[in-house]
Amino acid sequence: MFERLFTRHAAARHRAGPLALSRARFLAHCAARGHNLTGLRRIAWLLLVVAKSLGHRKGPVTISDIERVARCRFRFQRLSAGNRGGRSTRQPLVHIATAWLKFQGRLAPPAARCAPLAAKIQAFARFMREERGLSPVTIASRCQRIDNFLAALPTRSIKRISISQIDHYLIHQGNHGWSRPSMGALASDLRSFFRYAEAQRWCRSGLVAAIESPRLYTHEGLPRGPAWEHVEQLIASTAGNYSTDIRDRAIIMLLALYGLRRGEVARLRLEDVDWASEVLRVIRPKQRRIQSYPLIRPVGDAIVRYLREVRPKCAYREIFLAVSAPVRPLFPESITPIVRSRLTALGVQLPRRGAHSLRHACAQHLLARGFSFKQIGDQLGHRSASTTLHYAKVDLDGLRQVADLNLRGLL
Repeated sequence: MFERLFTRHAAARHRAGPLALSRARFLAHCAARGHNLTGLRRIAWLLLVVAKSLGHRKGPVTISDIERVARCRFRFQRLSAGNRGGRSTRQPLVHIATAWLKFQGRLAPPAARCAPLAAKIQAFARFMREERGLSPVTIASRCQRIDNFLAALPTRSIKRISISQIDHYLIHQGNHGWSRPSMGALASDLRSFFRYAEAQRWCRSGLVAAIESPRLYTHEGLPRGPAWEHVEQLIASTAGNYSTDIRDRAIIMLLALYGLRRGEVARLRLEDVDWASEVLRVIRPKQRRIQSYPLIRPVGDAIVRYLREVRPKCAYREIFLAVSAPVRPLFPESITPIVRSRLTALGVQLPRRGAHSLRHACAQHLLARGFSFKQIGDQLGHRSASTTLHYAKVDLDGLRQVADLNLRGLL
């Protein structure tokens, strides 16, 4: 493998390093996952650095050990041309070393959570799923917030949690960048958990009533998306021939024209597009059903071009894959930067410029076109009409038109 990547002298240097056979196997694994020659050479040099530092160790290697090697910047500073601080190399080194040690089976597992607390979170998740009927996304996010809260406490027993500890945690999160709506959602999650904990007699009574949410102003949490002319400019910005432009064009059209969530776009599979019937099937996790849409011609053309020209041939069934190696399905978290970076480049000024802002733009556009709240709610997959009613409060142009009407003839 080294002979394919380097000249004779450089290949000999890699062969003479520690764990050469294991490094060669991992490089072949990376090549099979789509890395090009430039990327493979960089991975090989980083592996050599890690092998020289950790190759002599016996037994599992922890993440802390890897980060300790990464902090020794002088050892791999020469790997980044023109990099004086080594910061651009540190993160790839940790990533590659972690993947290699996991490939070897030598990566130590992270420290396990306290078993009783983990069991209680699992019981709470089962309650939300079986008794409350909440969506998997809501359950996962709520359990993550509860897990982070419990991990931050000095005590490992729920019975010993006091309201002062809960208040201290809320204040700490508020002082570290959490907005009031986010703080309100966190307080709601804590109340939900402790309500269940009180019913199970895990904790003292009275905690639920004592958890206070921050004051939320009337228009603070209202959805706001870019103006539709900015959405049109955003779609036009993807008209290039680069592979990222071709892929991002299909993604942005699905977000803006259908109002899909980023997770719904990431979960789309090849069989979800019925080309014969021109139907797009979307899994709605909150409604626990599949919703069918007519396949709009521009969206269909964008998807076809991406499938023919950009998407690599692989075993994955998800439509959208990462452009750079390794080949893998696109994560929902990777879709937000696609939209944010392009809106920022267009100079659009909004408090939030992520993928969800296009969902709001779609709703406001449909409202301006005269669609009813029932139709908009069906398009967006809302379970409750009250959710759709929020969009009426931000249709300021429509409200101004009503204010300009001459009502004298009606009085």
